Amino acid sequence: MQKIIRINQGIPRMQEWRLAEPVNFESKEGEHIAIVGPNGGGKSLLADIIIGRHPLLMHDPEYDFSPSKKERVSDNIRYITFRDSYGGDNDKTYYLQQRWNQQEIDEHTPTVASKLEEAFQFAGEYTPERRALQQRIYKQFEMQSFLDKYIILLSSGELRKFKLAETLFAEPRILIMDNPFIGLDADTRIQLKVLLSQLAAEHHLQIILILSKLDDIPEFITHIVEVKDLKVYPKVTREEYLAHRIPFPTRVLNKENEQEIINLPYKSNEYHTHEVVKMNKVSITYGKRTILKDLDWTVYNGEHWALQGQNGAGKSTLLSLVCADNPQSYACDITLFDCPRGSGESIWDIKKHIGYVSPELQRSYQKNLECVRIVASGLKDSVGLYAKPSTEEFETCRFWLHIFGLENLEHRSFLKISSGEQRLVLLARAFVKDPELLILDEPLHGLDNTNRRMVKDIIEAFCKRKNKTLIMVSHYKEEFPKCIDHSIYLQRHI
Repeated sequence: MQKIIRINQGIPRMQEWRLAEPVNFESKEGEHIAIVGPNGGGKSLLADIIIGRHPLLMHDPEYDFSPSKKERVSDNIRYITFRDSYGGDNDKTYYLQQRWNQQEIDEHTPTVASKLEEAFQFAGEYTPERRALQQRIYKQFEMQSFLDKYIILLSSGELRKFKLAETLFAEPRILIMDNPFIGLDADTRIQLKVLLSQLAAEHHLQIILILSKLDDIPEFITHIVEVKDLKVYPKVTREEYLAHRIPFPTRVLNKENEQEIINLPYKSNEYHTHEVVKMNKVSITYGKRTILKDLDWTVYNGEHWALQGQNGAGKSTLLSLVCADNPQSYACDITLFDCPRGSGESIWDIKKHIGYVSPELQRSYQKNLECVRIVASGLKDSVGLYAKPSTEEFETCRFWLHIFGLENLEHRSFLKISSGEQRLVLLARAFVKDPELLILDEPLHGLDNTNRRMVKDIIEAFCKRKNKTLIMVSHYKEEFPKCIDHSIYLQRHI
């Protein structure tokens, strides 16, 4: 059987990119592999070795891409990383509020359609078959509704669809995807699994998925490679792996840590208001596109809301209004903690009472700081740390690093830890100020099953405190903690 990829006793030349043991990995024709394991276990390191990003001592990876006629490894292997799905590592000019700022749009700003047509033409010669594949992908992902949208205005879910389409147009021999299903609504997750299964059957395409959420393993996957403790374990069949898989934990946070959260001292400057968020006939439009229309919504003190809706329905836009990251918020009838928006209140005073995490925040947070300083930035409501925290504030940061099981990352660079570990650090940043309003937009993105359960436990413990209100977004119903007592579903405007 054809061996498409073979790595024998692979050891990267640079010490910082090495796993605990030499890497042995092999993929054969007809195999579709899921690389699984805990956050920080080494999954992305293995993927980088597979694609040849890190030169090896002695033996480089061996490839047999036939029947592909493409000569370069980079043309035969396409790798969509976690960060690519939020805009890419080269997008250095991105900032948190960019998506909602119309002034960023000029005649040179690309639309989805223009960028994808450019990618389609660059990837190969025009043939009716390739054009049919393009239209099929558009239909499968329901992309017609946002082809005319500017790239910088895409929701995180729409951006993932865009990056997937762009990569599939290249018709690679091997497609590697890091957590491809997170950020996608339920219908799109099903559509993507169907499309990948069909493409794998119809074309010479081998698929390798890197998965943190183990209940996302699609049926077309034939084999599993587990990576944990920086060790690559032997490949096994999907059936064998599932038969011996350890059950998902029903609880991770211990009682002592839960009680520590519940018993945290209350601040003297807390807002104690009956209505935490009140929106009256709120509408948001971009050009001819309506995102929100005549929305009435009131969130009362102590309520715990689930915010749901399709990709592009306006969930993150709604939260950007609450956090005043959206300039249109000042043209809307919005009251926050009994303060009408635009009445002269300082948004920075209000932000002191809000804890926030989102895909956009993680995309914008490219700061080469120690993790403890990333958490400390939550006390200052900054992306980056520009004021030195006090000794007491650093102790508070260490408390939340402890709660999230991140003590060993305190002095690690934020940019050198895994994307799942980054999400946990940003979650600690959201909790660090003990906010009255906690806004969690897709908080479990990229987390393994143990960390997903731990974060849910922490949210549930936090919401047992008085004067705490929660708004949480997720596309997975099982991700919502049991403390959720209200829900709102946004419909996408066509």
